Amino acid sequence: MNTRNILITGSNGQLGHEMRNVIETNPNLNGIYTDVEELDITSLEAINSFLDAQPADVIVNCAAFTAVDRAEQDTDLCHKLNVEAVENLARAAKAHGAKLIHISTDYVFDGTAHLPYREDCPTCPASVYGSTKLEGEKRLQAVLPMDSIIVRTAWLYSPYGKNFVKTMMQLGRTRPQLNVVCDQVGTPTYALDLARAIVSIINAPEWQPGIYHFSNEGAISWYDFTKAIHRIAGITGCDVQPCSTEQYPTPARRPHYSVLDKSLIKRTFGLKIPYWEESLAHCIERLENNND
Repeated sequence: MNTRNILITGSNGQLGHEMRNVIETNPNLNGIYTDVEELDITSLEAINSFLDAQPADVIVNCAAFTAVDRAEQDTDLCHKLNVEAVENLARAAKAHGAKLIHISTDYVFDGTAHLPYREDCPTCPASVYGSTKLEGEKRLQAVLPMDSIIVRTAWLYSPYGKNFVKTMMQLGRTRPQLNVVCDQVGTPTYALDLARAIVSIINAPEWQPGIYHFSNEGAISWYDFTKAIHRIAGITGCDVQPCSTEQYPTPARRPHYSVLDKSLIKRTFGLKIPYWEESLAHCIERLENNND
């Protein structure tokens, strides 16, 4: 099998780090790892110049503006990273004959459903972040319909960077009590599992363009997730209490229900997706052992 060049944008982020870990175990893949220092994806000229010098067979866009509350004020930068940069990558990929895998979000839905969201469910974002991510999807599919794959995910965590799991572990060890929202339900996504799924897509015998959903299996609230984090991490000195969304207001509106239906990605690529609690235990073990 010929070695293929895989360009990762946002390689210093949670998913970018895990993409590096997975790619390095695949001898048929050669990773090209970039973040803003190496590649400014808000500049089409910069992307084209980079691909001229370092051709890529597949681009995996892990870069995004993901500060959901800050996006409500910092709308220009959010749009630049989540919309304009995605269109730039699509145009550069088209010009260089590359395929593009783009990571999107459950925030393209308003969270008012009561059944897991399929890829063809109507979108209706309720925040600036969700609106820009949806617009990025649309720009990508307009430019590169047959050579692009969009993977929507949710509640991402890993041993890297800032995320809910690491925050709840830190707070659980330093505070006597925490109030955590109990009326927002979704499914956590272990970034390592998502990275493995993306590499499975890259290695699939046939390219299957379109939109897919990926998270771990199961469904829980943030409150239940926190209780599980503390139990698995052996944190016993923090009293975790449930609260409502109204009791914990935030600048950006969160989906009350954003469980993703993963039937399509499992069927198309033959994936078996781990249950959220198994993956959480694996991540916490890595954190406890400082084993990235």
